[in-house]
Amino acid sequence: LSGCDSGFGQATARHLDIMGFRVFASVLDLQSPGAQELRRSCSSRLTLLQMDLTKTEDIQRVLKHIQAHTNSAGLWGLVNNAGFNDTIADAELSPLGKFRACMEVNFFGSLELTKGLLPLLRSAGGRIVTVSSPAGDMPFPCLAAYGASKAALSLLMDTFRSELQPWGIKVSLILPGYYKTGTTCDPAFWNLQKQQLLASLPQDLLQAYGEDYVEEINQQFIQFMKVAVEDLSAVVNSITEGLLAANPAVRYYPGQGLGIMYFIHRYLPYFVQDLFLKGFFINPKLPRALRREHHNDVKK
Repeated sequence: LSGCDSGFGQATARHLDIMGFRVFASVLDLQSPGAQELRRSCSSRLTLLQMDLTKTEDIQRVLKHIQAHTNSAGLWGLVNNAGFNDTIADAELSPLGKFRACMEVNFFGSLELTKGLLPLLRSAGGRIVTVSSPAGDMPFPCLAAYGASKAALSLLMDTFRSELQPWGIKVSLILPGYYKTGTTCDPAFWNLQKQQLLASLPQDLLQAYGEDYVEEINQQFIQFMKVAVEDLSAVVNSITEGLLAANPAVRYYPGQGLGIMYFIHRYLPYFVQDLFLKGFFINPKLPRALRREHHNDVKK
């Protein structure tokens, strides 16, 4: 189970431990408050493992440990939960490095871990459950880097689902609504990210969009955070069902409002989809270079 420092991973690790499972829970930092909380609240069956999904040596160390401690029984379930995003901005304003960082954790890290554990999963005829995002299915404004990595992850897992069927391995995707997890709901964190983004933008881009444009996006996102759901049980239950149900669903959609969102996405015209996502999430103001007052200033 990856990404157990906080949020869905931490809650799921605790839940599976209470149910009596032997859990291998990976955390980014063994001394983090989340890791210490798991040590306090879980049984001795739970093993905490340090793993940074961007480091092959970390992944290989975790793979060796799990191989050594599962012996001939194999591994029943893998939960790909670790995720990363630290950018809320238009694709044009998001540095390439941010796209790469999202892909490294959300796609390549999960791919390497999954491939490494497949021999153990095949011997057990086990399960793969992966936490993706509706942002990987729909063009949420200002989430291009994160959404593109989750789109790649979802397609990868759909491919694994098809290819691993003959081995008896069942693969499920979890696409949660907006929940309060880790730094995702910390305004101070996002204000710092905004300042760093503004400092890194080339002058011509900053001129074209305007500093107030970036400020407005950040304010709207901080406002959106207030609707984040604190009770993670719907997601934990979906992950658990993906691991244990005789016939798990291919996709789970825990969270409010996802039914209407996917209905609009699948059946209504693109302009309606775009309007809905802007109304629901972030509706940026016009970039500075497109505003009437800017054109008037230029004429003067």
